[in-house]
Amino acid sequence: MLTVRIPKVEYFDEAKQEFLYTEAVTLELEHSLVSLSKWESKWEKPFLDSQEKTTEQTIDYVRCMNLTPDVPDDVFENLSSKSIDRINGYIHAAMTATWFNEPKKGPASREIITSEVIYYWMVALTIPFECQHWHLNRLLTLIKVCNHKNQPEKSKKMSKSELAARNRELNAQRRAQMKTAG
Repeated sequence: MLTVRIPKVEYFDEAKQEFLYTEAVTLELEHSLVSLSKWESKWEKPFLDSQEKTTEQTIDYVRCMNLTPDVPDDVFENLSSKSIDRINGYIHAAMTATWFNEPKKGPASREIITSEVIYYWMVALTIPFECQHWHLNRLLTLIKVCNHKNQPEKSKKMSKSELAARNRELNAQRRAQMKTAG
């Protein structure tokens, strides 16, 4: 969870032609599957796609992340760039000590990942629903770990030398079965 202190702000409302003031507020924000789900249900589009979000969509995601009750909308509309940078840093943080040593991949998957897909992964991997409140990157890392650990040994990546040794062994077995020299 991220705590962001928003100081009292004075701003001019063009529509009303008057100066307005926001009270100082402490926001408690949670970048989680729950927040993602709220945002996607409102905007009816995937949050985790590569498309750039509008300012309105970005501010609305901060609204969806908010756990502090009764925060006036003008607080979100007047977030400072410093606060937005802190929030973005929190959203992009790994929040885990786990890392993966993966070779460079081919083209990226074209699967569209939505909150429902992530909930499906949780159900399929029997991850408890209380994890929907974890930091989203931590939850996605857990899902990746579960997928990796659930793979049969044969399908796990082998090093080049392991692959060559396995192929030599298979070829020797086949030559023996077929009674050929090669």
